[in-house]
Amino acid sequence: MRNIVSLEGKTVVVTGAGQGIGRATINLARELGANAVAIDLNRDTLSTYDTSDRHLMTITGSVTDESFATDAVEKIVERFGAIHGLVNNAGITRPAMSEKMTLAQWNAVIEVHLTGAFLWTQAVGRTMLQRAKGGETSVGSIVNISSDAGRAGAMGQINYAAAKSGMLGMTMTSAKEWSKFGVRTNSVCFGVVETPMTETIRGDKFRDGILARIPMGRWAQPEEVVQPVCFLLSDAASYITGQHIAVNGGFHISI
Repeated sequence: MRNIVSLEGKTVVVTGAGQGIGRATINLARELGANAVAIDLNRDTLSTYDTSDRHLMTITGSVTDESFATDAVEKIVERFGAIHGLVNNAGITRPAMSEKMTLAQWNAVIEVHLTGAFLWTQAVGRTMLQRAKGGETSVGSIVNISSDAGRAGAMGQINYAAAKSGMLGMTMTSAKEWSKFGVRTNSVCFGVVETPMTETIRGDKFRDGILARIPMGRWAQPEEVVQPVCFLLSDAASYITGQHIAVNGGFHISI
């Protein structure tokens, strides 16, 4: 039976790939046949990948560094020939109530989530547009990892909510500018995924209240939420662009 979400022959780049959602995306992309490139600031977490796999590449650096993004994209294209998919997943949290949040806390989150996603979208997008101008049609897919926080706000995380909302705007703009060149851009909005980043809200203080608002009554697992991400990277999503897909167990439901 034909696998309609095959990534065979494609090269997929994932930022923030050291652990959690990013790592699960890399693992599934490889299972689906892709060349996978893991980007992360933490060299130690990247070192746990099997680099003897010739279809896997790891690169250490900060997504907020423009020259790093440009240089890394050059290295990836040199090794694999082209980039067909990008997942902007890198993220951090610096929680504080709005009146207490420092500018440093605000900037740190905006820079990693929003500026980092822009820099990688730009660097990878330029190579995709080059291929489009060379005559290719279905050039590539960009998936931005957003959040329910970007659609409904989040107590104590005005920086995170603003960054994730900004990624939705970036998704729609990229889709309007680049879809005619065969570059699709979509967002996936997660609810609460069981990763190190969500340990606090899954703790005793907040657990029961949040679970009560999730119709499915449980946290998501990284391995299940990355399946829609890989679907959007695949040719099965060839006519989907500029959309925000909620993967949240019903936590946030809207038309």
